[in-house]
Amino acid sequence: LNIAGAYWRGDEHRPMLQRIYGVAFDTEEALSEHLLWLEEIKKRDHRKLGRELEIFIFDDEVGPGLPLWLPNGGIIIEEIEKLAKETELKHGYVRVRTPHLAKEDLFKRSGHLPYYAESMYPPMEIEGVRYYVKPMNCPMHHKIFASKTRSYRDLPLRIAEYGTCYRYEKSGELLGLMRVRSMQMNDSHIYCSETQFGQEFAAVVFLYLEYFKIFDIKEYYMRLSTHHPSGLGKKYVNNSAMWLKTEDMVRRAMDSNNIPYREAVDEAAFYGPKIDVQVKSAIGQEYTLATNQVDFAQAESFDLKFANEKGQEERPLIIHRAPLSTHERLVGFLLEHYGGAFPVWLAPVQVTVIPVADRHLDYARKLEAGLSSEGVRVKVDARSERMSLKIRQAQLDKVPYMLVVGDKEVATATVSVRLRSGEQLPAQSLASFEETVRTVIADKARDLK
Repeated sequence: LNIAGAYWRGDEHRPMLQRIYGVAFDTEEALSEHLLWLEEIKKRDHRKLGRELEIFIFDDEVGPGLPLWLPNGGIIIEEIEKLAKETELKHGYVRVRTPHLAKEDLFKRSGHLPYYAESMYPPMEIEGVRYYVKPMNCPMHHKIFASKTRSYRDLPLRIAEYGTCYRYEKSGELLGLMRVRSMQMNDSHIYCSETQFGQEFAAVVFLYLEYFKIFDIKEYYMRLSTHHPSGLGKKYVNNSAMWLKTEDMVRRAMDSNNIPYREAVDEAAFYGPKIDVQVKSAIGQEYTLATNQVDFAQAESFDLKFANEKGQEERPLIIHRAPLSTHERLVGFLLEHYGGAFPVWLAPVQVTVIPVADRHLDYARKLEAGLSSEGVRVKVDARSERMSLKIRQAQLDKVPYMLVVGDKEVATATVSVRLRSGEQLPAQSLASFEETVRTVIADKARDLK
């Protein structure tokens, strides 16, 4: 069926070997079904769709695992960020910005050095000081919390950022947008008291479910990732009592809200247990699309504290959450999930106007101006090509709506609407079509009608 290269024992310093893939089935029918499934995988592969729909590219001179977002991809990212910012504002988050690199001392304090060192890029030295590009936003958010005196009245404090992080993934582990070295993450840290923890942790999980409903993500499960005692002091912060305590706090938060989950030992973050939301893509691969982590270590490392109701100092608990993964993984997942046919609110081009002949171009431009003024992403296909070719191109580009305009539409001031599925809708006024599109976008609906 296929051949591929693989390093001996997964070590990139060892010889490259050739893998030969083959399958066997006990019936011809089962084989046929499998081959059809393989064809569907090829059609939905986000790397293929990303090129065809001009969403992202990779370039050898830029480097492996470092995607370049094209204008269409930029639109998708901006819409996702807009959704996150509007949603999280309603949930009480404040947004910050932090730099891409920091001194070595910061990452020593946070524990990323040594616990996360293998996934960090080598340091650079500037004026005798070593700097690292950040693998996570956590340490800088902690510095923001510590920048002023905090009271229990300030808690919970929910700090959020679309931060760009850099992680060294081995070449053999890179996979399109799913495993990259540069990533933009909708990251947040919630600083709360121990009594607030259960409610805050569950609220993050329900926020995930709110997002999943919007994106029509139905196949997922929650995984509680815990530590293994053998990793204390090596893979995990060496505090057995806090590991057991926080793992139990997560279980109680999940159980009291009737949220089902599975447990996975030895899969925790180095600073605490976490809930990983595992999703299955349309081509059958499983990914972590969201995380909800407890950090019990860094409040002490950064000397974070707040004054409680009695005026006494307490350490906050920290919830580290990323509900929409990274832009890279989310867009890669959604490309396969939707097969490239994004819902209208996410589609880079929402409407293509197709004039039948050059004499209809003025009317097409008028329609374009009207829709654009309503915030609709629209373009006119003014090429000197046959109408059928223009329609075919719009369908290949997965454009939700095509407005075909000819003599009849010009004379009656109407539009003839064709959906990307090929379905033809009755002729209607531009105002009627605008109302439909506005509603579909506002509702973030999958149905185009």
